[in-house]
Amino acid sequence: MIQKIKTEKIVFGGGCFWCTEAIFAKLKGVVSVRPGYAGGTTQNPTYEQVSSGQTGHAEVIEIEYDPQKIELSDLLTVFFVTHDPTSLNRQGHDIGTQYRSAIFCMTEEQKKEAEKFINILQLDSAQKIVTEVAMLTNFYPAENYHQNYYQKHQDAPYCQVVIDPKLQKLRDNFQKLLK
Repeated sequence: MIQKIKTEKIVFGGGCFWCTEAIFAKLKGVVSVRPGYAGGTTQNPTYEQVSSGQTGHAEVIEIEYDPQKIELSDLLTVFFVTHDPTSLNRQGHDIGTQYRSAIFCMTEEQKKEAEKFINILQLDSAQKIVTEVAMLTNFYPAENYHQNYYQKHQDAPYCQVVIDPKLQKLRDNFQKLLK
């Protein structure tokens, strides 16, 4: 008899979802990563609508993971190391509320763990951590052309200049977590 694994989900916003998808897809225990939109009020938003900054949504990734293989604390560690949680409504050259640092939780336990994690990080940070932590209300998958973007476009200049250095940072700091 095949035993079905019990997975959990959490949603992270850490700037461009092409970057965050590429990072979290490399981790052991991550079953799937899906770019999308969350945190706003517009139902079924398009990329163009979210990019306008008028929907309230952030570019996010929905991570489905096996907690027997990777802990939420590991996901949070990678999340905070691979983006700037002290930069309000921007990551690098991407500017606007759609690029904000955010964690959208599925359970109260996840929310408490994320808040505790941030409080501990804040003790060692000279700058204020501005990461939003909230319960997820809605997740809207991004259009198909955004799915697996890095995997399909590794030779694109954006991928080489922006995503490749983040992946190198991941390899340098988290070898034990990689697939």
